[in-house]
Amino acid sequence: MDITPEKGKSIRKRWQQLFVNDRAFYRMILTIAFPTVLQGFITIGVNMMDTIMLGSYGEIQLSASSLAGEFINIYQILCMGLGGGAMVLTAQYWGAGDILSIKKITALMFKIAMIISFLLLLAVHFGAEEILKIYTSDEAVIEKGVIYFSISLVTFPLMAVNLTLSIILQSVQQVKVPLITAIVSFFVNVFGNWVFIFGHLGAPEMQIGGAALGTVLARLSEALIVGIYFFAADKRIGFRIKDIMLSGKGYYRKYFIYSIPVLISDSLLAFGNSAVAVVMGHIGPAFVAANSIMSQAVRITTVVNQGISRASGVIVGNTLGTGDDEMAYGQAVTFVTLSALAGGVAAILVRMVSGPLIGLFEVSEVTVQIAYSLADAIAVMMIFQTMQSTLTKGVLRAGGDTKFLMAADVAFLWICSVPLGYIAGIRLGLSAFWVYLALRTDYVIKTIWCLLRLKSRRWIHRL
Repeated sequence: MDITPEKGKSIRKRWQQLFVNDRAFYRMILTIAFPTVLQGFITIGVNMMDTIMLGSYGEIQLSASSLAGEFINIYQILCMGLGGGAMVLTAQYWGAGDILSIKKITALMFKIAMIISFLLLLAVHFGAEEILKIYTSDEAVIEKGVIYFSISLVTFPLMAVNLTLSIILQSVQQVKVPLITAIVSFFVNVFGNWVFIFGHLGAPEMQIGGAALGTVLARLSEALIVGIYFFAADKRIGFRIKDIMLSGKGYYRKYFIYSIPVLISDSLLAFGNSAVAVVMGHIGPAFVAANSIMSQAVRITTVVNQGISRASGVIVGNTLGTGDDEMAYGQAVTFVTLSALAGGVAAILVRMVSGPLIGLFEVSEVTVQIAYSLADAIAVMMIFQTMQSTLTKGVLRAGGDTKFLMAADVAFLWICSVPLGYIAGIRLGLSAFWVYLALRTDYVIKTIWCLLRLKSRRWIHRL
C-alpha cells in the first residue's frame, strides 16, 4: 500500500507526539536505566537461587519462606514509599540546585524509616506465629515460617539503610553505588545460601533457616556499602552522619504533603499485596508454590520496565525542577510509550521462559499445571502491569501528584482486586488463570485512569 505525502506527515507527527526528539534525553535514560536494569537482574538472580535451592526440600519450606517474605516485603514497600516520597522532592531540588533542602528531607526520611524498622522487628520477634496464621492455616508451613522469621527479623533496619538511601542517590543521578551494592549482595546471598541451606564447609544443614541467614548476610553487605558511601564518601549531596540530626523545620509540611500520600499508597499497596498472598495461601500450598515460581518469570521479564520507571521519576522530576513543564510532559508521554512496548515484549517472554523455568523445580504435577495457567494469565496482564508501574511510580509521582495516586492504589486494589480474587479463588474455586486475572484487575483500571490523568496535565505540581 502506497503512503501519500499527507499520510507520511501524519505518521511523523504522531511519532513526534509519542517520542521526544532529543538524543541527549535517551542517553540520560540509558545512564539511569541500564544500571537499574542490571541491579534488577542481580536481585532476580538472588531470589531465583533462594527459590531453587530451598525448593529442593519441597513445597512446605518453599511456601513458608514465600509467605514470610510477603510480610517482610511490606516493610520493603514501606521503605520504597518513604524514599519515593522523598524522591518527589529531592529530584526537583536537584534540578533546582538546592542541596541543603535535599539534606533536610533525607534526614527526616531516614529517621522515620529507622523507627518503623525497629517497631516491625519487635512485632516479628513477639508475634511471628500469629503473623503467619494470617497468611495460612497449614501448621507445617507456619512451623517453618517461624524459623525463617526468627533469623531474618534483623533485616528490617538493614533494609532501611540500603533502600531509602539508594533511592536518594538515584534521584541525583548517582546509580553506580546501588549497582555495585547489588552485585556484592548477589554473591554474598548465593554463597551464604549454599553454605547454610545445604551445610557445606562444615556449617550445619539449616535448610529454611539457612535461606534466612543468607538473606541477612546479603542485607548486611548492602547496608554497609551504601551506608559507608552515603555517610562518608558521597560528594554530590555531601550528607554526613551528623546531618541526620538536621532540623526539618520549614520542611515538615512539604514533606508530609507529598510523602504521606506516597507512604499511605505504598503501605496499603503492600498490605493489599499481602491480602492477595492471603487468598493464595488459603487456596493451598501448591498455588503458593506455583506463584512463587512464576514470580521469578515476572521479575525476569519486567526488569527493563523497572529501569524505565525509575528513570522516568528521576528525569521528569529533574526537568520539572528547572521549570520546563512542556518538556516534562513530552518526556512523560515517551516514558509511558516505552513501558507499553516493554510490556508487549515481556508478555511474549513470559510464555517463552515459563517452561524452562518451571522445569528447574522439584514440585508436584499439580503445582506444575497451576504454574502454566498462571503464566498464561501473567502474559495477558503484562502490558497493563508495565504501563501502570511507570505511570504511578514514575511520571505522575515525579509531578507531585501523590494524592491522586494514593486514591488510585487504595481504591482499585482493595475495592476490586482483593474481593474479586477472594470470590474467584475461595468462594467459586475457579481455575488459577481466572483467579490471577481477578487478583490483578487493578492493573487494567489504574492504567486507563492514569492515562487520562496524564493527558489532562493536572499531575504537574510546582513544589
